[in-house]
Formats: sequence, structure tokens, C-alpha cells
Amino acid sequence: MAKKETFTERSQRLLKRLIERYINEGLPVGSRTLAEEELALSPATIRHVLSDLEAMGLVESPHTSAGRIPTVNGYRLFVDSLLTMSPPSTDEIKSLEQQIFACVGQLETEILESTSQTLSGLTQLASVVTLPKRQLVSFRQIEFLPLSDKRILVILVVNEKEVQNRIIQVQTDYSPSQLQQAANYLNARFQGQTLSQLRELILREMQQDRQNLNEMMLMAIELADQVAISEQQQDYLMAGQTNLMQFVDFADMERLKALFEAFQAKQGVLHLLEQCFCAEGIQIFIGKESGYQPLSHCSVVTSTYAIDGKVVGVLGVIGPTRMNYQRVIPMVDLTAKLLSTAITPT
Repeated sequence: MAKKETFTERSQRLLKRLIERYINEGLPVGSRTLAEEELALSPATIRHVLSDLEAMGLVESPHTSAGRIPTVNGYRLFVDSLLTMSPPSTDEIKSLEQQIFACVGQLETEILESTSQTLSGLTQLASVVTLPKRQLVSFRQIEFLPLSDKRILVILVVNEKEVQNRIIQVQTDYSPSQLQQAANYLNARFQGQTLSQLRELILREMQQDRQNLNEMMLMAIELADQVAISEQQQDYLMAGQTNLMQFVDFADMERLKALFEAFQAKQGVLHLLEQCFCAEGIQIFIGKESGYQPLSHCSVVTSTYAIDGKVVGVLGVIGPTRMNYQRVIPMVDLTAKLLSTAITPT
């Protein structure tokens, strides 16, 4: 690493110009190109500064060009210290508000889907939003409605008046009357418990008193167990994955295929989003900082969103490392704030 004193105000200015140019054009930036903007500096002086920046590990020279491109360290310094934010325009703010608040009163997943699609459309990147994580959901009432193919719609009332809907898969075809009996048993037996406590109590009953449990009770326990498991499984919604195909950064089909497979598999992305959830606020992972190989050529910008002031999820965008950070970061931040308002129970 070069000595700290070599990173002068002039070095910062040239690095900022180089990265902004590379983000806009996607081509290595040479000294002559920078000299067109820095008229007071000669190409020779700029070449010397670029050599210093390369020695510091902030830029590098691709084999096919004499120009430089930013490294992950260069992007990190740019984002942390040199970035000039560009707030969303009035039209963008209006579009976000209209799309997100148009879904208020609908199912929570519909609000999240609309938010993800709108964010993706405005940034032209892939967007992601996790389903709300509620560790202390208090169970009030449950109803089961049979669907086809051994699927059941669960209508769950939690935390006084909040209604959640989910679909579970079971091993047996249950009649409407059986489902009603199971719901009656659970509503009478477990009201007021959190869903995590509900599952613990159910498992304990099965272990301790299985001989005295009748068929209806066993059926109710199976259904409740599936509901509790589905609550624990964190998931996310995505939109705009195909936007990534427009970037030359993903022209390598093997790289793009690995990225799309990672989106489908979900676990690696979920692990990263979990880190964002724990940290709260805006988080930015550039390239290999994510620690997840399929995202090593991507940047991820996220922010947390809240319900009644409590952080419950993460939303953000995934795109190339040369994404337009000055525009994307404020856009993600604003979207998270609007989503928090839209899904806060009235």
C-alpha cells in the first residue's frame, strides 16, 4: 500500500472523476480522457496520479486497455467518502408513492410485490424485499380453508387485529368440518401464545401425552405445526432480474447463470440479507465484500423497513459494481421509508 500522504485532494478528485466516468460508460478510463475534464493538469501529471492510485489498490489496468477501472477498494472509498448523493426527482417520488400506497389495505405480500417492482423499474436493477420477520407474534385466532392438491389456506389473526394469510401443504385431504374442528381446538387451547411458543407446546404435548390425543387433536397439531414452521422460514420477493442482462458486466453467460441460480436457491442471498437486517439502516456490499461467490461481481444496496417502529425486514437492489450509487442509495432509502409507512397497521 502506498503511503497515506500520496492520497492528496487532487488524487481524490481524479479518482472520483474516473469512477463516475466508468460508471456512466463502462469503459476503462485513460489519462487523456481525464485531461479533457481536468484542464489544469497535463496527461503526464494525471498518469503519475493514476500510477499512485493503482499502487494504493484503488484502480487497476485491464489487460486489454491502457485505461484504468476501479477496484472494490476504490469503489468502497468512493461510496464512503467521495460520493455526492442525487436525491430522487419529484416525478420519481410521486411514482413511488402512487405505486406503494395504491396497495394499502391489500394483502401484505401485494404491498411488498408492488414495492419491489416499482423499485426495480426506477433503478433498472434487480430488487429484493424480505417478508416481515415477526419473532413475537401473538396468536389470537386461526381458520383453515381447503384448497386443491392437499393445500390449505390459513387465515391467522395475530397481535389483536392483524390478519395474515398463508398456504400450507399437508399430507392428508381434510374435509371442511375436520378443519373447523381443528381450528376450534387450537383457538381454545393456544390463544395468546406466540407462534414459536405454540410450536414448542405442540411438540411437548405430542411427546408427553400422545396416547391420550385423539385423531382430531393430532390433525390440529399437524396443521399448527405447519403454520409455525412456515412462520420461521424467512423468504424474499424479487423483481427485475432480467434488468441485469442489459449490463455488459454480465455478458459472461456462465456468470449470469450462476447469479440467476443463486436467486432461485435463495439461501446465500438470504444469509446476506440477514446480515443487513441485524445491522439496520443502509448497508452496501461491493463485489467480494458479500462473501458469496455468485455475487462477487455485484453490488448490493439495502435498507431495513419497519412496522410500528420495529425493524421487520430488508429491501434493496442488486446490480453490477458500477451501478449508479449516487442515485440508487437515496432511492433505496426513500423506498424503505415509504414501505414502512404503507404497511404500518392503522
